[in-house]
Amino acid sequence: MMNVRVKVTDPKDAYLIKNMYPLYLHDLAGHYGPVPGHLPNRHSIFEDSEDYVTLQDQYDVQNIWWEKPGCLYPHLILADDLPVGFALIATPPHCAPGVDYFVNDFFVMNPFRGQGIAEAAAASVFDSFRGSWQLFTNPSAKNSTAQAFWRRTVSNYTQGQYEEYQGNTFDGDKLVFSFSNHHSQAADRGAAISADLTLLAD
Repeated sequence: MMNVRVKVTDPKDAYLIKNMYPLYLHDLAGHYGPVPGHLPNRHSIFEDSEDYVTLQDQYDVQNIWWEKPGCLYPHLILADDLPVGFALIATPPHCAPGVDYFVNDFFVMNPFRGQGIAEAAAASVFDSFRGSWQLFTNPSAKNSTAQAFWRRTVSNYTQGQYEEYQGNTFDGDKLVFSFSNHHSQAADRGAAISADLTLLAD
């Protein structure tokens, strides 16, 4: 049985998320196929610019997440204290109007999937903030696993009280999930579900 927890990282722990970020970009590319914006450059780095020749060159791209405390929240996901993923949470002005918290990026490494870790981590992140939430995922058939994950996770967390639709967003055509955990009742439900999922993550 694995103990799942999340924590907001500071600059000294930023390297842990940065080390996993190329794996995340590689996964995203598989969900989209060979389309512009999700292809590696001629140096095999998932960046649009050819200026990125090595992963070291790409390393500083993510620095913004540690430059705006109180606005951007780079969470590290740990299972039995081993870093296994991350959740990057944005607040205004880095999300759509009317949204308090936006799941910008969410990733769990392949060996730790299918064990309840990702859902437990997502519930824990949701519990960290109260407000209106939104997240996007690719609506294509190639991304059916992620779609099912978010549908199950958000439904479990909110007891079915959420909105889902496909439409145009600031990041293109996406499957959109929106919900609120403003009220204490929703918060209590989320905390209970988070605790249950932590126990079930084995």
